[in-house]
Order: sequence, then structure tokens, then C-alpha cells
Amino acid sequence: MANALSQTIEQIGREKGIEPQLIQEALEDAMAAAARRFFKTEEDLQGRFDPQTGLIEVFAVKRIVETVEDDATEMSLAEALDVDDTFQVGEYIELPKPTLELGRIAAQTAKQVITQKVREAEREIVFEEFSGQVGQIVNGIVRRLEGRDLILDIGRTEAILPLPEQSREETYKQGDRVRAVIIKVHRLSKGPQLVVSRADPSLLIRLFESEIPEVYDGTVVIKNVVREGGERAKVAVSSTDNMVDPVGACVGMKGSRINAVIRDLKGEKIDIIQYSDDIVEYTNNALNPAKLSKVLITDPVAQVIEVVVPEDQLSLAIGKKGQNVRLASKLLGWEINIKSEEDKKLEILLQMEQLSELETGLLIEDIDGIGEKTKERLIEVGVGTAEKLLATSMEELEEIPGLGLKTIEKLRTVVEEAYLSQADVKSTESELSVAEELPADSTGELGETPTKQEAD
Repeated sequence: MANALSQTIEQIGREKGIEPQLIQEALEDAMAAAARRFFKTEEDLQGRFDPQTGLIEVFAVKRIVETVEDDATEMSLAEALDVDDTFQVGEYIELPKPTLELGRIAAQTAKQVITQKVREAEREIVFEEFSGQVGQIVNGIVRRLEGRDLILDIGRTEAILPLPEQSREETYKQGDRVRAVIIKVHRLSKGPQLVVSRADPSLLIRLFESEIPEVYDGTVVIKNVVREGGERAKVAVSSTDNMVDPVGACVGMKGSRINAVIRDLKGEKIDIIQYSDDIVEYTNNALNPAKLSKVLITDPVAQVIEVVVPEDQLSLAIGKKGQNVRLASKLLGWEINIKSEEDKKLEILLQMEQLSELETGLLIEDIDGIGEKTKERLIEVGVGTAEKLLATSMEELEEIPGLGLKTIEKLRTVVEEAYLSQADVKSTESELSVAEELPADSTGELGETPTKQEAD
């Protein structure tokens, strides 16, 4: 019998993946609990399992004291010395309790406690195992539906695939195999709950790692991923090796690599984009496959970009229900405003019309605070009046040879002040002082500072 019990403990441990010591402790706790119920005592009862004999002893533990105040937990030194003359005050004595009398109560209690301990141990093992696998892919089988959520059997436990984490274009039924990524592990009283996803970007990252060796070994780095599960995704990649084209490595020969990922995602469209630290270049890549005319940074602080596209590229740049620009905006982390070339021209014409209402006829050559060379360059390209200069965009002014960004910014400030001052003179028919000029450069006049190219 003793051998049988020890063997049973070892067998349960192997089957459940639990240390035999935990099962032994469960048996000891069960016998102590049964003894407390049987003897109806407040004594500190404990159990001890002997793996050699297979017997479980129950004994009351009492502290040896000079004067007893609590009979349930204390024993006088005189009484202790009757048991063993080596005992001293402060030590503990173990008093055996008969276990044969426990009978059926002990068996039932032992079964309940062992079952509970085994379940707790299993839950803890499962939690520890899967809490370290968040972001990893698991394979499961659909066991049942709870509302619109799916319950998957993934082997040692079950996982839930909530409706928001399901791919929009996929449907499932009982028995279907599902490949998903673990996104959360909750510790609940009934056991750990695993939450998996088919829509999370991390699933796409893991699929890239499994299908593309360069991603797995770190040669190609995935900088960012955005998805609308089941419909479309954008993946920004870069390479740590100048000899490796990151986009080509992900696509593979005749699209073999990316097609394997697309099949796993049931046809989800995937745009692979070359990452760039230059936000203008990155924007051009992110809005692929649309061809852009211009990318203008309208607010670098609020991170707003204006994109101008040819008329025939407008719908492509925006995408179905705005999906392409929406995903590109998430990928960049910038707000993107898209305009057609025609709309941009109309906007510029409207601005010019508004300026013409305040026409002053103020010539560039009559404005103080602008260097002579700068005046000559402006007049040569047809920007001879204050109205014309204010109607010209910063990008167009930058194309004028010899004008740098700082020069243009100061130039527009001086012209705007002079223009508004002249307009006020005409409207009120009174003399007003010319707006204070900005600080001059080393020559005493604005606009002679060389551009970066000239300095180089």
C-alpha cells in the first residue's frame, strides 16, 4: 500500500506537470483538516507524509512554557519532561493523534484537498507558462462560441478570441483551426484567461519573422506596423545592411514570401514601405501606391503635413473609405491633409484675389531693409511687387537661386509689414511710419546671407 501511494503521487505529478512535493503537502493538509473536523479541537494539528512507508501521521504541536495559558497550543515544562527529559522552555513538542479513527472523513477530505491543490498548481503553471508568451503565436481549434466571441482549445488550456480582435473578413465555425497571437493573460479565480487576436499588428510581425529570414535574424528591421485586420496593413521596414533591400527581401522572389503571409491572413492586402528619417520621403513612401506632386510640412509642432497629388491620383491616395491615408497617418504619427493640384491652384488664386483687394502697388525696389542683390533676384524672376511676393509660397521662393530659408522668412516679414503699412496709408490717407525693420546681417542689409549650398 505504501509503495502504491508513493507511485500514485509520482504518476499524478508526471501527468499534471506538478512537483510530487506539492501533492505530498496537499495530503498532509488534508489529513490535518480531517483530524480537526473529527476531533473538534482548537489544537494546532499538522500532517506529515513519510515517502518511505507511505503513512501520513497527524500530530498536535504545542509550545513548552513555564505557565500554561492556553491548553490548546501550550504545554507545561513538567508535562513535557515526562515525555522526554531533554525538552526546554520555548521548544515545541509534537503529540501524535490516532489516524485510524478518521476513516471515511479523512478519505473524502483528502480527495477534495488534493483535487483543489492540483487545480491550483495547474492554473499557476499555465499562467506562468503563457504570461511569458505574450506576443507569440499559438495554434488553436474553435471549441465553442460565447456570444460572438470564440473559445479556442490551444492544448493545456483555452483562449478567448473576442469579436474586436477577430479579422473583419473571416468567419469561423466549431472545429476550425485558428492561428492567433497572445495579447493578454489574466489571472482569474477559475484559472488564467488567455486573450488572443487575429487583428493585432504583432501577429503580422511574427508572421514576417517566420517567413522572412532577414527579419528573423535582424538584418531587416520592422520599424512600425499598422493594420485594419482582414483588409489592409502597412509595414515600414529598414535594413541594417546596405547591401540588402528591405522591401525586396520582404516581398521575395515573385512575391513568394509576402504571399505566404497574405495567405495566412486570408487575403489581407499588405503594403511594404521603405522607412526613412526624412518625413517628406517617408510620407511619399507611406502613401504608396499613389504618386505625389508635393509634400509640405504645414505645422511641424502639431505634426501636420499637406500632400498635393495629381487629379488622377487623388482617389488612390485617399483609398477606399479613406483607408490608405488613414493607415499612412497612423504609420507616420502625423496628420495628413490631401489636396488635388487643381484644389491647391484654386486656393492660391483665392489668396491672390484676397491680396489684390488691398492692392497698394508697392514695389520691391521701394521697400527698405532688403539687400540690393536680393531685390535684383526677385525682379528677375517676376516677383517685383509686395503682392506678388506674399502670394508666392515658401517652396517657390526657395527655388530662387541665392535665397536661403532664413533669408526668405525675414524677407516675408519685412515685406508684409511694409505692405500693411502702405495699405493703411492708402485707406486712411494719413502718413504712418514704416514698420520697424528686422535686424540687419553683417552687410547692414537683409538678404545677403549665402544659402547652405553657397556656404559649402
